[in-house]
Amino acid sequence: MNLRKFSAVSLCLAMSVSILGGCAANTKLESYDDYVVNTVAALDEQAAADTNAVIGIPKEDISVGVLYISDPAEGSGYSYTHDLGIQGMQKNLGLADSQIHRVIVDDLDTVATEQAIDSLVGDGCNVIFTTSWGYMETTAACAEKYPDVYFSHGTGYLSNGKNFTNYFGRIYQARYLSGIVAGLNTESDKIGYVAAMGTASSEVTGGIDAFALGVYSVNPDAEVFVKVTNSWYDPDLESQYAFDLLDAGCDVITQHADTAYPAINAESRGAYAIGYNSDMSKEAPDSVLCSVIWTWSAYYTEAVQSIINGTWDGENYYGGLAEGLVGITDTSDFCNPECNEKVAEATQQMLSGSFNVFDGVIETNTGETVGEEGSTLSDADITGGIDWYFKTVTVLE
Repeated sequence: MNLRKFSAVSLCLAMSVSILGGCAANTKLESYDDYVVNTVAALDEQAAADTNAVIGIPKEDISVGVLYISDPAEGSGYSYTHDLGIQGMQKNLGLADSQIHRVIVDDLDTVATEQAIDSLVGDGCNVIFTTSWGYMETTAACAEKYPDVYFSHGTGYLSNGKNFTNYFGRIYQARYLSGIVAGLNTESDKIGYVAAMGTASSEVTGGIDAFALGVYSVNPDAEVFVKVTNSWYDPDLESQYAFDLLDAGCDVITQHADTAYPAINAESRGAYAIGYNSDMSKEAPDSVLCSVIWTWSAYYTEAVQSIINGTWDGENYYGGLAEGLVGITDTSDFCNPECNEKVAEATQQMLSGSFNVFDGVIETNTGETVGEEGSTLSDADITGGIDWYFKTVTVLE
């Protein structure tokens, strides 16, 4: 994977670890936005002073189109979180509401996806973000069809190095931290995980493994049980599989799923939950120990600013804790008090580079091993090569 050389925004954020300085590595949107407004202003001055700068698109002429797989207004899931990022970008850059265009379309419907992109281009959009895996092939084709439009696709791997890039992040870092929280709060030593995809998706499987490694680091007796919906968005199965895991004795439920049903259902049974995408404590305040969150404005702000400045380089983006893209929320008041110390310790190790989650030799649940002593898995392996489960993971049919 062609991983981007982080721009001035990312480098500044890497040095500003105070954003992540809370006990639970909180990366709240408001804190990031307050910081990035000043950074964006500095970049504007830099671009204006640079006589070699490529002329970009004036801010008032920017028109952003976004494709979502579900209505962002529903719940606290995937599309909701991406839209928070778009709203954050809009605020940071001072764009008008009329400059943002949103479309909801099934990412498995390639015809409807292409029609949606055609419509956005017809409406004058010169920047288009397609937020879900299934949009990837269609986005790639449309980038060739519209060479003067900037396209960026989330969670995939295709790009053309020109007007079509890919963006994602080290969500496994936050997954590991949430695993620490789960491992310190389970009493049954059975933890449930509602997953969107199986081993064909390194994104999902890598998240499960990172979570399980986090659990194992503080509670080697705990097991992680997984139910796979085989869909990025299936409210009915997400709800049912959460109940199935609770029925199997799991007393902490987490997820790589779009809706808040796993957390809500855990609360209905008196179990704990760990949310995903955004802070799900608003849906299940008596259940959510913490939530694994994306702060997508970290990327959206940088991407659109580079188009305005004329510094877009066609390279892919892959950020993490240091860039303020991923993190976990503050732990709840009813969380094991040991959590904050353990999470803060692991966070600082990741930020310093002394620990990278997938380090050394890792045992799988088939008895095989992955990795080598003294080394860590590469970004390419993590984003595209994890088709195995850690030794404490069991997939339930």
